[in-house]
Amino acid sequence: MKADKKEVNAIVLDVLMKGHPDDPRPSFKREPIVQAMGLEQFKLLELIPKMTAIINLYDKVYIGDSERDKIERVKRRISYNDLTPTARGELPFIIEKMVKEREQEFVGFFNKSISITPRLHMLHLLPGIGKKLMWEILEARNKKPFESFSDISARIKAIPQPEKMIHARIMEELEDPNVKYHVFTST
Repeated sequence: MKADKKEVNAIVLDVLMKGHPDDPRPSFKREPIVQAMGLEQFKLLELIPKMTAIINLYDKVYIGDSERDKIERVKRRISYNDLTPTARGELPFIIEKMVKEREQEFVGFFNKSISITPRLHMLHLLPGIGKKLMWEILEARNKKPFESFSDISARIKAIPQPEKMIHARIMEELEDPNVKYHVFTST
């Protein structure tokens, strides 16, 4: 489970140069908004771009404490329901790309996951993993740690695409405000 810390980089999901359409103020009084997702903890954010910045979908932007080149400030953290339809549409593709880029981190989840309670294991939080499959994963990783997604799918026949399980869990954690356990995202 992730410790809640500040995001340093984010990826752009949508750019609203005339501000949010739900903003009741006249359009000339609205500030431009960038909806983005943090690259470490998948935090959904609204950012205020610098007036001179040119920002496009999928741009990686720095939002840390040092001098920022494109972002003036982080306006606020938002929920999945606050995302625009464009941002919601782009989110699954960006998460899929991030899961592939961070493969070793997510393979590590299969290797290091532990019990949360006497009856619930972290592996149970992935869609499609029940007790039988959990025990198969635990036995396989005890013989030899998993090295990649393809290694997992080769050794655990019931999991042809482990990256899709990770993707589905991240989406569930972002979409459902009532998720009790956040394995990959921060609350």
